[in-house]
Order: sequence, then structure tokens, then C-alpha cells
Amino acid sequence: MNWAIDIDRDDVTQATLANDPVVALAEGQVRVHLDSYAMTANNITYAVFGKPAGLFGNDQGYWDFFAERGEPGRLPVWGFATVTESGAEGVSVGDRFYGYYPMASDAVLTVGKPGRGGFTDVTPRRTTLPPIYNNYQRIEALADYRAADHDYWPVFRPLFLTGWLIADQFEDEGDYGVQQILIASASSKTAIGLGFALKQRADRPETIGLTSAANVDALTAQGIYDRVVSYDQIMTLNATTPAALVDMAGNGAVTRSVHSHFGSQLQASIVVGKSHWDAQADAEGLPGPERQGFFAPGRSQKRIADWGPQVFGQKIAEAWLAFMDVAPRLAAIDKRSGGEAALAAYQEMLSGRADPQKGILITP
Repeated sequence: MNWAIDIDRDDVTQATLANDPVVALAEGQVRVHLDSYAMTANNITYAVFGKPAGLFGNDQGYWDFFAERGEPGRLPVWGFATVTESGAEGVSVGDRFYGYYPMASDAVLTVGKPGRGGFTDVTPRRTTLPPIYNNYQRIEALADYRAADHDYWPVFRPLFLTGWLIADQFEDEGDYGVQQILIASASSKTAIGLGFALKQRADRPETIGLTSAANVDALTAQGIYDRVVSYDQIMTLNATTPAALVDMAGNGAVTRSVHSHFGSQLQASIVVGKSHWDAQADAEGLPGPERQGFFAPGRSQKRIADWGPQVFGQKIAEAWLAFMDVAPRLAAIDKRSGGEAALAAYQEMLSGRADPQKGILITP
């Protein structure tokens, strides 16, 4: 029996393992079986913003990718899948694709624009959602895919891309005129992607990873940041040096500490994720700059318009392959199998108990 994880749209702590009946395909649809997908803090951000939150510029949220209104939420995940049944021209049984799937054993997708590189899902509710989430890429067409990196793709690829895009925005904005970039939740995989991308630049601000005291030594040993400082030591940082904050997890207490300490010397405060979904936002009356959100799909679309898709793809490929050369020492792959393990992994990530030095990979 196929399975899926159903999540209460109003209370993301309420999740159940459900049987997922097999329905007949309509013309133009394919059924895929998920080979593997990652469970990361990024997925918790998807759950928090599952309902309409203004991110997409419309009244849709992340729940709208894989469930109709009124149905339980199906959490989006990144992974690989194999076509097991096809009613669509240009896509055959056995074809394998990297892309965005529901947290389930199987999924039905509606094929549009099939080609050598893959296809676009054109399910009606998805057509007004960001294109980057609707593209399914054939493994054979991924220019920067290496078999040795296979398990790291679901774990790191979307998060590294987000980190790389943040680093690109800093460079594009002249680093906001700062001399130090503070990266909160520095052990998160998106933060590591940002730190790595910044480190490739010869002329850049100092990078300071902010993390819990228990993570300082391990994170320092990775060599991603110039310095690693625990949250309770924020007040020891030089408040007279212009700084920027990148908040990866939405922890209000950390944000307030940084804003209060740096005041007018804080030149930018960028919010990326909300994996600390249960933390008080505590953003009212903060000294320093207004907090600005970062939305990776929007930044991607800007750069594709600026450079063209080919140049954009080349830049990502070069950065990704360089990162893959060091990724195995940054996180060990933690493989888990089946629906019960998938539900447990979601609950573990939601509770904040997951080990940041591991990449959870589910094989349905």
C-alpha cells in the first residue's frame, strides 16, 4: 500500500501516517515512486508557511503544491523519483527525475513541456506557484550531477542554492557596506552553503557563525566561517564595526540580541527561514534596520533574467561541484526507510532534536 504523511494545516505538530489510495491516471499524468528524499530544517519552514503567507505574491502557500484546499497538508520535499506508470508523451516508465515531491512513497504529476531535460508540472493549482518548484530534471540531463554525490543532492542541493543566492545578493549589494556578516543558526545546511559561497571571494567581510554553545567546537573545526561564536557571547562582538545579520531560523531572542548590541551599526537584517517555528518572533521595536525577507525563488528568477538561464546554470554548477568536494566532511548521510521512519524524521526535525552534522535521507 502506498503511504503519505498527512499534516494538520493549522497545527503542524499533528502528523499521521496514512494509506494513500492508488487512483487512475488522467491523460498527461505520470505516477512516480520516490527513491529518496531529504528531511531538513528547510522542510519545517515549508510547513510553517504552508498556508498563504504572502511569499508567493498570491493567496497560496506550500500546502498548495500537493493537496487541494480542505485536504490535510502534504509537506514538500526534495528528492529523486522513478516513473512507474505513464500517461504522458515524452515521459516513459523507468525515467528518473530530481525535483519537488510530497512526503510520501508515491506521487502523481501532470506533465507539461516534456523534453530531453525533463518536464514542468502543470497541475492547475501549481501553475501560479514559483517555477523553480515545478521543474523536474532528468538525472542524465543534470550537467553537474556525479553519481558519487547522489545522496547529497536531496540533502544539500536546494539549501546550498539558497545560501549561494544569499551570498550573491550580498556581493550585488556591495555587502551593504559592512565588515562582518553574522550568520545565525550557523550549523544549518543553508548557513553552511552561505558560508562556503562567501569564503570563495577574495575580498569580503568577515563571516561569523552564531550557534548554540554545544555546536561551537564542531562548527569551528569545519572551517566554513572565519569565526564561530555562541549565542550567549554575542555581546562580546565589536559593536562599532558595521555588521549584517542573516537569520536562518527565525529565533526572535537571537535577533533581538544582535539588533540591541549593534544598533545603528547593523546595516542589514535578513530573515531566511522559520525552522524555529515555536520561537517568539519578538520583532517589535527593534533598534537598527527593518528586517527584510529573503525568498530564493525570487532571487533565482532575477538572476536568470539578468544572466540568462545558461549562464545562471553554469555559475550554479561550478559552485556546486566545488561544494561537493567538501560536503562529505560536513555531514554524514543518515539513511532511513519506510513510512514510520519518515514520520519519525519529521517529528524529530520539528522538535529541533536532529543532529546538524547528519543529513537525513528517507528511502520510501
